[in-house]
Amino acid sequence: MTSETRVIAGRNPVLEALRAGRPVERLFIAKGASGGAIDEIIALARERGLSVQFDDRRRLDRLAEGHVHQGVVAVAAPVPYVPVDEMLARAEARGEAPLLLALDEVQDPHNLGSLLRSADGAGAHGIIIPKRRSAGLTMTVARTSVGAVEHVPVAQVPNLAQALAELKERGLWVAGADMAGSQDYWDADLRGPLVIVIGGEDKGLGRRVRETCDFLVRIPMRGRINSLNAAVAGALLLFESLRQRRGRSPSMDRVTFSGGNWLSRQD
Repeated sequence: MTSETRVIAGRNPVLEALRAGRPVERLFIAKGASGGAIDEIIALARERGLSVQFDDRRRLDRLAEGHVHQGVVAVAAPVPYVPVDEMLARAEARGEAPLLLALDEVQDPHNLGSLLRSADGAGAHGIIIPKRRSAGLTMTVARTSVGAVEHVPVAQVPNLAQALAELKERGLWVAGADMAGSQDYWDADLRGPLVIVIGGEDKGLGRRVRETCDFLVRIPMRGRINSLNAAVAGALLLFESLRQRRGRSPSMDRVTFSGGNWLSRQD
């Protein structure tokens, strides 16, 4: 499977695509555009044997379809969606307990882009989204992620609740963010093999997904608004998991991996 992202607009998104080795078909730079990022983009393109076309900004405006391009547009191969197994293999290769983020019908592409950026910053091994009623990897997502879309694997699954159940069978714990949670998120143990689940903008976690979670955690609110948006909630839980894992020895963070399963659910 591949995503929808073919046109990449903006200096950081194009730069990260080149750094990640994503196949680029064409690269357009506005005449007169300059700066450190532009110079690095040109240098990387020439290292890879890519031709750089210097063109009128109006041409770039048309290619970017209304998105802010900062004088740089690339036409590239779509970012591929990956199997969930690839994320687990990534964690094993790093000698780390898996940290995944699952999104239950998060439909705002800006939220998905922000969550990709947070997942990259927190060292998560991937994001899982459902095929239906969910934002995909569009140009808006790529730009909002500031290039993180090139570094954080994303899996699309037909049924999110079923995918979570399968991960539980393989030894991962599933923690859902929900105002009805029994404990504040900083009191929950977020250190082991873990999937953090964030609900959609309108209704939060769906019933089946909520029932699949091992436990629910809440984000305490002191003001008059009773919830945060998906991007902020996801970032808080990801970085709390990172905080809890930080400073622990690799032998403590490394759980037993055998036959494709993470053997740690005895805690």
